[in-house]
Amino acid sequence: MALDTHTFRAVGFPLRLHAGTNALGQLETEVKRQKAKRAFVICGKTVGNKTDLLGRIERELGPLYAGAFDGMDKDSSWPAVEAGVAAARAAGADLLIALGGGSVIVGTRVVAILLGEDGDPFDLMTQYPEGKPAYSPRLMAPKPPIINVPTTPTTAMNRAGSGLKNENLDHRMEYYDPKTRPVALFWDADALLTAPVELIRSTTSTMFSSTLRALGAELSPLVEADLSHAFALQRRSLPRVMEEPGNAALRIELCCAAHLINRAADDDQGRRRARDVTNANAYALSTALHIRYDHVWQGESTTSVIPTATRLVPPEDLSAASRIADAIGVWKDGMDAKSAAEATADALDDIYNRVGMPTRLSQLDIPKEELPLLANDTLKNFNANPGDRPDDYTDRMLALLEAAW
Repeated sequence: MALDTHTFRAVGFPLRLHAGTNALGQLETEVKRQKAKRAFVICGKTVGNKTDLLGRIERELGPLYAGAFDGMDKDSSWPAVEAGVAAARAAGADLLIALGGGSVIVGTRVVAILLGEDGDPFDLMTQYPEGKPAYSPRLMAPKPPIINVPTTPTTAMNRAGSGLKNENLDHRMEYYDPKTRPVALFWDADALLTAPVELIRSTTSTMFSSTLRALGAELSPLVEADLSHAFALQRRSLPRVMEEPGNAALRIELCCAAHLINRAADDDQGRRRARDVTNANAYALSTALHIRYDHVWQGESTTSVIPTATRLVPPEDLSAASRIADAIGVWKDGMDAKSAAEATADALDDIYNRVGMPTRLSQLDIPKEELPLLANDTLKNFNANPGDRPDDYTDRMLALLEAAW
């Protein structure tokens, strides 16, 4: 490893974490720590109506409980967020509790932004000026603190970026505000067990491929440690969680993996390295899929394209390809980047097939004639291509979609 890879920085963000049996027993303490008087819960209808989690939170908070909005939906749609803002404002909320999966947590961040900012929501979101790089406006107003109670292992749990589905636009409404990072996280065993095991599999599958791709870069020792252990946790727990759906410890291990991935991403921000094109392409394609089709979850959209993207867009750097292949256990001396990528893709196919995840688009029950629409949907996605949006971008995305079919 080159010496300059040990020149790095690390960033920490204040956060309190409670995990395990009856972790929610500490919820009142965390609300009081923020000096909040009106704690308002945001969740989806399944959590709100088919579990006792809202009742538990109300009992834990007593007079600090200001009510709940149970209308957050898949992919955090703009109408749901609008309604959530109105409900939180009417309740006089001074602290938000996101209770659910990634969509709920993402949507809650935007509710906090719109409670704090006075500007037009469409001016506050990431802008895509024609022929210029995208940019995210600085959102400087104070925001109500957020506490996240995830019901699935998701990297959304302590990030600062948010994307909303809006069917009236040709792209998501994207926001970035570090002040929406949570002040506390709760990995409550019973809360995590409310999620169907298929949803746990889906969210973990998304993390698995992105962690593997991240291991291809030259990493600082801190980032390498976090990503390597996150990958190990996912690799051992993903198959077992399907076999032991009532084992809360496995779900907490996967939450730990998500947290380590986020910590690595924070520590890696100061490093100058090329964006992983394979992962960027897969992310753009998978996001377009699960945003356009309500029946497609993010994990399934990811696993249906990542093996093909891995085969067709191998790293130009052999060392990157070798690190990825070595992490998944298929590297052999004498491989070139293309053969290493092919072996990696075969391994991904095998792992995802064994846990029951799709590896081809034809398995998703979507119309093949709409692949050009999906390709066009990838054009405005800040995490995948914030700056360079070349003229042939959608053509390349369409070629990948057709190959993944």
